[in-house]
Amino acid sequence: MSDDNWPQNYFNYFTEIEDHFQRARGTGLFLLSPIDWALVENWKNAGVPLEAVLRGIDEAFEKWRSRKSKRHRINSLLYCAQAVAQVAGRVSSRANTRAAEPPFSAEELRRYLENAAAQVRAHPEPQMQDIGASVSALAAESEQHVRNLEDAERRLSVLEDKMTAILWAAANEETLYAIRESLDRELRPYRGKMSAEQLSMLERRYIAAALLERAKLPRLSLFYLH
Repeated sequence: MSDDNWPQNYFNYFTEIEDHFQRARGTGLFLLSPIDWALVENWKNAGVPLEAVLRGIDEAFEKWRSRKSKRHRINSLLYCAQAVAQVAGRVSSRANTRAAEPPFSAEELRRYLENAAAQVRAHPEPQMQDIGASVSALAAESEQHVRNLEDAERRLSVLEDKMTAILWAAANEETLYAIRESLDRELRPYRGKMSAEQLSMLERRYIAAALLERAKLPRLSLFYLH
């Protein structure tokens, strides 16, 4: 994968991985589960290069196809987690800061942030109003932020973390139990193949995403700007 395409590939990280997994699986449309998206977010936050993820998916499928017995299809990205970790250890992450065209326009960025701000402000929790105002301020300066998307992404990540912390503190035991039960059910077949640190990060990402979805609050990361 060429570094010349870094800005486009960086912000297409999620869709590139989803499309590649679908092609590797060879069964047409296949939607990733919430636990899969949490895993992709873990890879993104850990700086795992897109190239390493795609190669790891290919290696996991190659190993699966080489088996004499294939009773179960690969139905989750979690099956590929170990292969991705191994490939990532061999592939060095190449930071590239050369000037290039941003993957979306300032107007697209403004609309994305204004829509997100409106959804945040619609939430009844009073503390969300300040977060919504901060997102609106970023939208108003989209011309500036589109020229430094890494900085914009950092600011949006901080705001999303604040939203998640508010929701986590306000959630009742039944809500957290239901999310945890769903998480444990999806993770059960793969726990033995992941480290304690990987599992801990994955669990936090999954619960955070589930809380945002239940609250009908948007993801703020630019990785969700399609």
